[in-house]
Amino acid sequence: MPSKTFAGKTVEVDNEGFLVNHDDWTEEMAPEIAKEEGIDNLTEGHWNVIRFIRKDYQKTGQIPTIRRMKNAGGIPTNELYELFPQGPAKKSAKIAGFGKPQGCV
Repeated sequence: MPSKTFAGKTVEVDNEGFLVNHDDWTEEMAPEIAKEEGIDNLTEGHWNVIRFIRKDYQKTGQIPTIRRMKNAGGIPTNELYELFPQGPAKKSAKIAGFGKPQGCV
C-alpha cells in the first residue's frame, strides 16, 4: 500500500490518497491534505465541516453524507459546495482523514 507524509507523519493511503486508518489523522495534517485537494486555506467554515465529520463518525460509525451534513450538522448544501468545490463529500472526508464515502464514484 502506498504512503504519504503529512505534517511530518508518514501514513498509509489508498490509491486515491485517502488515509487507510482514520486514527492516523491529526489536525496538523488537514491543511496539507487540503492543499492537495486545491484548497489553499482552511477557514473556520472548513473546520466546522471537518469537525462535524469526525464527531459524527464517532457517533454513527459512518462517514456522513451531504444530506446528513445538512440535516444533522446544520451546514447548508450550497455552503458545502462553496467550501469543497467539485465533490464536497469526497473532499471533506479526505481532508478529515477518512476513506472515500459510500456513494462516491
